[in-house]
Amino acid sequence: MAEIRTVTTLTSKREELERAIAGYEKALAQAQIDLSHVIATIKMLEREGALDDAPRYADVERLFKRGEMIRLCRYALSKESPLDTKQLSARVMEAKGFDSKDLVLLKAVTFRVVQAMRAQERRNTVVGAGKRHGGVRIWARAE
Repeated sequence: MAEIRTVTTLTSKREELERAIAGYEKALAQAQIDLSHVIATIKMLEREGALDDAPRYADVERLFKRGEMIRLCRYALSKESPLDTKQLSARVMEAKGFDSKDLVLLKAVTFRVVQAMRAQERRNTVVGAGKRHGGVRIWARAE
């Protein structure tokens, strides 16, 4: 009887440690992304010379061709509908080959997805199918 309790306790401890390690790995990945952003900012601020020599900021709007954002959103909705804004943003980033772990880029792309989808909703090409917990908007194809 004591062996069963010991095995059960050790099994639950193993699962707890696995969850903790997964959380640490996720935090480490985000910390590495944050570090790369800090290093890039330091390099930009330490640059000597004229401002014209500084690299241009890559605006999210410039990452997509005209109409490409909505084409990617419509394609994702044609494959599986309905999708919420977060899922739709993830599909757009996957289609473009962007790093979905970069939370700064994900947030910027999500903002652009919302803008594009609201414009398409006004044109009646997509419909807002409500909201999920936390206020995340759900989008579906217009039938």
